[in-house]
Amino acid sequence: MLDKTLLDRFKAIVGEANAITDQSEIAPHLKETRGLYFGASPLLLKPGTVNEVSAIMALASETGTPIVPQSGNTGHVGGQTPREGGADVLLSLARLNRIREVDVAANTMTVDAGCILQTIQEEAERHNRLFPLSLGSQGSCQIGGNLSTNAGGTQVLAYGNMRQLCLGLEVVLPTGEIWNGLRKLKKDNTGYDLRDLFIGAEGTLGVITGAVLKLFPRPRGHQVAFAGLDSAEAALSLFERASAVCGSSLTGFELMARIGVEFTVKHIPGVREPLAETYPWYALIDISTSDSADAAATMMQSLMEEAFEAGLIKDAAIAASTQQARDFWRLRESMSNAQKPEGGSIKHDVSVPVSAIPAFMAKAEEAVMAAIPGARICAFGHLGDGNIHYNISQPIGADKQAFIDCWREINAIVHALVLDFGGSISAEHGIGQLKRDELAEIRSDIEIDLMRRIKKAFDPALIMNPDKVIRTP
Repeated sequence: MLDKTLLDRFKAIVGEANAITDQSEIAPHLKETRGLYFGASPLLLKPGTVNEVSAIMALASETGTPIVPQSGNTGHVGGQTPREGGADVLLSLARLNRIREVDVAANTMTVDAGCILQTIQEEAERHNRLFPLSLGSQGSCQIGGNLSTNAGGTQVLAYGNMRQLCLGLEVVLPTGEIWNGLRKLKKDNTGYDLRDLFIGAEGTLGVITGAVLKLFPRPRGHQVAFAGLDSAEAALSLFERASAVCGSSLTGFELMARIGVEFTVKHIPGVREPLAETYPWYALIDISTSDSADAAATMMQSLMEEAFEAGLIKDAAIAASTQQARDFWRLRESMSNAQKPEGGSIKHDVSVPVSAIPAFMAKAEEAVMAAIPGARICAFGHLGDGNIHYNISQPIGADKQAFIDCWREINAIVHALVLDFGGSISAEHGIGQLKRDELAEIRSDIEIDLMRRIKKAFDPALIMNPDKVIRTP
């Protein structure tokens, strides 16, 4: 419980209606999406202005009150979840949801951090522009959380992740100071890049309250194909050919194991098999061009013909309409949720060099099946940038909790292989609580020490999202 005097001081900043103490209202904010982490909090604050965020942080710094910023609560590593002790105050960005400006000439949009990703996409479309970040949670995730986790999504291959999609930030520091870095410049070499420190910091260095986002001209031509393949090796060869044929017009290349398609067709209403026959692996190929619809169609047709002649694909369907293209993407984006009805799922968000993906898949399957016979490996992800969601569903008939209790053991097996291949144990979900201790083990002493020094410099009172990314002393 907070001291009543302190509670009243926080309430005075945001108003009685925006300082929530009712635990039934706070409850949805206390657990992360996978149910791995549950916390406690005496207070949920919902500031409506940047100055209110500043006043909250100044008071927290003065009183040593831990603050946990939370956006859409869609993260997968517990970075947005308060600790169990009950001392952490939750800071919701939901009321900071304005589109501040759209600059069509500069191809930028300036937004509040609480803006829903889908709202930003739709606003860009109204101006005949594209904001390319695309996530399965885009109807509820907020751009501040996307920035704080350096989110990637399905179009990193062409446009990059959030670090590449952001030009400037506005941040409230743990001390309450406001840094206004809302610059629209593509070239700005004036000292340390503070923006890149906050992007991907998971709220441990400050509260992102605003951002300048990059927009792009909307493509004039768009084609999506869904192809059946015999192996991950064939998928890699198909990607190499697609890169050669399409160049920068290749905006997405997704890899999916058969079992993931089965789960999705079985459990997600409205999802259907794209092909008449079944195959061990599938690739979803997305092409966008600035030329015309005919140019995109010609490019996709040329790729498909070359791939068939080379024996890389066994069957394929090219989307005949915008709706069919969306249906193909919906199948891919629903794959993670489709695992839930199958019982326990141990998940990995990893990246390895693109050329190593087939070898990694083979070795990881061998190791996982040896550890848990009967495990069902539902691997899928962004082959074009090396990011694989190596998810493992429990054996049929197994006890769910007993399977979930193997999480750390299986993580260790898979992550060891990832590191052997020169990869990363976190590609786009972040570190949070889930991988915090593992990060300390795999990174060098000097890297961890530098992270601690940065944390201490920005957050001298150590109140900012404590025990996330690195342990707070």
